[in-house]
Amino acid sequence: MNKKAFLLALFTVMIWASSFSGVRISLQGGYTSGHLVLMRFLIASSIFIVYALLPNTKFRLPAKEDMSKILLLGFVGISIYHFGITFGEQTVSAGTASMFVGSAPIFTSLISVIFLKERLSKTGWIGLLAGFIGILLITLGTSESFTISIGALLVLTAAIATSFFFVFQKPLLLKYRPVELTAYVTWAGTLPFFIFLPGFFETVGNASLSANISAIYVGIFPAAIGYVTWATALSLAKASSVSSLMYAEPVVAIIIAWITLNELPSGLSIFGGFIAISSVIIVGWFEKKTVSE
Repeated sequence: MNKKAFLLALFTVMIWASSFSGVRISLQGGYTSGHLVLMRFLIASSIFIVYALLPNTKFRLPAKEDMSKILLLGFVGISIYHFGITFGEQTVSAGTASMFVGSAPIFTSLISVIFLKERLSKTGWIGLLAGFIGILLITLGTSESFTISIGALLVLTAAIATSFFFVFQKPLLLKYRPVELTAYVTWAGTLPFFIFLPGFFETVGNASLSANISAIYVGIFPAAIGYVTWATALSLAKASSVSSLMYAEPVVAIIIAWITLNELPSGLSIFGGFIAISSVIIVGWFEKKTVSE
């Protein structure tokens, strides 16, 4: 991975890690999940509209044959992902949510096998099995009674959604600039959130100052800037190399949640997260070694 791609991906991981705590701060400060996700993507979409309308910006419209792909990517990678994260964090801690998302490469590998006909070695399949055991432990750790909570299922759905997004975003980056593609999928993904418009302005007006500041932050940085820097990194390097930096995201997210919210995941969730993310790292290393040989 070249230096520019590495720095862009690292920056993205840092601000994405902060978004889990940002969401929790806004939810605890008076936002409903629906109003928060709408606020976040109204801000992100507005930023891209302003950028597209700047006089010296060469911003192309998407080709007709790509519209269905872009709409689907926006729905999966933006609508489903952020719905799952925002509603899931009503009951799931920021650190635990980040561990679910940090295990997304497990689903990415499985999606690549099913849809892209990629092959995994025996070590790869063993690693995936270990990864799913880790995810199960994270899930069980979200409930004191060792049951699977609705919040955990929502965040797990988000992790699967972002895996699809990463796999199928790459081909379109060969045709569109990262900022263009990110704008398209953001606009497409924002549309379903208008279902939460009733009562939106009342919620914003009654929310605490910290909740509004946090909502603005997650709209500008993780939602708008973060997706552009990530897409740029993907366009400059191999997806597997860029995605490997996501292993650091849960660690950073847990530290930020501890500092800002005095919140830590359960011991079982941390243990499961360690298993899941370690399995992804080990599988990635063995698979690369197999390919090079």
